[in-house]
Amino acid sequence: MNKTLLSSALVAVMAAVAFAPSAQATDGTINFTGAVTGSTCTVQINGAAGPATVTLPTVSTTALSASGATAGQTAFKINLSGCAGSPTATKASTFFENGPTVNAAGRLANTGTATGVDVQLVNSDNSVITAGSAAPTTGAGVATITANAATLNYYARYYATAAATAGTVASSVQFSVIYQ
Repeated sequence: MNKTLLSSALVAVMAAVAFAPSAQATDGTINFTGAVTGSTCTVQINGAAGPATVTLPTVSTTALSASGATAGQTAFKINLSGCAGSPTATKASTFFENGPTVNAAGRLANTGTATGVDVQLVNSDNSVITAGSAAPTTGAGVATITANAATLNYYARYYATAAATAGTVASSVQFSVIYQ
């Protein structure tokens, strides 16, 4: 009798679960807006077209002996010219994109032989740039387009993730110019 009662109870529970109302997700709407410009600015880095190289100075491992230490800060400029294509764009900023050389901290991972060192990007006011961040660029990272031109000023520097060892440092980053 206990087996029959147990079997009946089990069948009743299974039927209740099978026929229970299921929860449905609420539908929603996402709107997307944007703009397409007639043309964009001509982009140069430190006055040169095409892929550019910013050479950091040679520094001693003692300058990068502890995690968080920085050294070799080097200025570079992204020059914009010929910005006549969009009369509504009055400001420009740079988005340093996430990619294979960008680590979780938003620094550029070293692909050279030195260990314990990344390349860190900073704005002209020394505020740290987190490459790949979805946060909008503000303050020193935004330039006003005047006479169809603008200059965005940045720095690159070594950043110790641990006590650095001697060797080469190399990295790269893709970027996009954002017009506002």
